[in-house]
Amino acid sequence: MDELGRKTVDEFRMADKQPLMIVLDNIRSMHNVGSVFRTADAFLAEGICLCGYTPQPPHRDIHKTALGATETVDWLYFASTLEAVNALKEKGYKVYAVEQAQGSISLEAYTAPQGKLAVVFGNEVEGVDAAVLAQCDGCIEIPQLGMKHSLNISVAAGIVLWELVKGNVKNS
Repeated sequence: MDELGRKTVDEFRMADKQPLMIVLDNIRSMHNVGSVFRTADAFLAEGICLCGYTPQPPHRDIHKTALGATETVDWLYFASTLEAVNALKEKGYKVYAVEQAQGSISLEAYTAPQGKLAVVFGNEVEGVDAAVLAQCDGCIEIPQLGMKHSLNISVAAGIVLWELVKGNVKNS
């Protein structure tokens, strides 16, 4: 395990984070929430906003997939996703929804703005709420080639977060 260069909890907390917040808009599955925590830890995201009825730690089903990431990744709770988006915008974040929508930017063509960024991932069935979409600075869409044109939120989060941080990865 030492060869993997894993950070301790204290080292993680002290590490410089990516200026990236993840917003979860009424996610139903505790396993999806736990997976997003784990991905946020992997990419040193600044934190997660859990909104609406999105489950919150501590819960064994979140911990089952988070594998300890709820102890390292900072998170906040908001009663609504609109509250979270507005609070982030007030703090200078550009906010983009990850959604298939008219005018969305394909992920491979997306260039993240300088500064702080927040990405909103929507409900497993309904996607990002329309009122939230209206407040976002834009939408990012993951190109998909098959028949379904939908991904599990935890998979989508992994793809998008990697694309957003890959230029900041240093070889160790």
